[in-house]
Amino acid sequence: MNYQKIDLAAWDRGELFAFYIRNMRIVMSLTVDVDVAPLAAFVRQNGLKFYPAMIWTVSRVINAHDEFKYGWDADGSLIRWDFVSPSYAHFHPEDQAFTKMVTPYADDLAVFHAQFLRDRARCRELRAIVPHQPPNFFDVSCLPWVRYRHFDLHVFDEGKFLAPVVTWGRFEEAEGGKLMMPLTMNIHHAVADGFHLSRFFTEVQAQINAMGTGGVR
Repeated sequence: MNYQKIDLAAWDRGELFAFYIRNMRIVMSLTVDVDVAPLAAFVRQNGLKFYPAMIWTVSRVINAHDEFKYGWDADGSLIRWDFVSPSYAHFHPEDQAFTKMVTPYADDLAVFHAQFLRDRARCRELRAIVPHQPPNFFDVSCLPWVRYRHFDLHVFDEGKFLAPVVTWGRFEEAEGGKLMMPLTMNIHHAVADGFHLSRFFTEVQAQINAMGTGGVR
């Protein structure tokens, strides 16, 4: 994994970043309903599973934008990763426990999906957090039991966790053959504004819609 150290004095967002980190540590949270009918049809037609396909979809959008790839190195310096991988929860219905693991991000859906299945099989007997996870991650979780209206996850560190936290719930049928699903992102205001947060949802929907035409963007 590679990263670039950020010089706040040279960065066009440096002054704004410093203000929010030093004076007002804010995390923005937004929930938007997305239509996942094209994605559901795509995975069904291609013999894929919905969960890893949705993880890949949000990962692709997140990795397309710098604001979602910031973090800290071992010395506490601000960095931007070349790419970030999803750290996701795999639920075990037999004992209602979960495994938290990372599958490396890949631009190709088939490659990512295959690795996801291998990782899940490899860790099927483990519970809690798989050790030695990479530092270049963002967080993903799913609540398939409910279709919620809002979800807010609080990260109780020093207020310096910069990676996105993405969650979605159960999808339900709606008019016109749509399958509406709540999708949530939490992101630190030091690295992103409302525009960047809103663009995430717009591009996730566009990526899903592209799958409905028989391919991916």
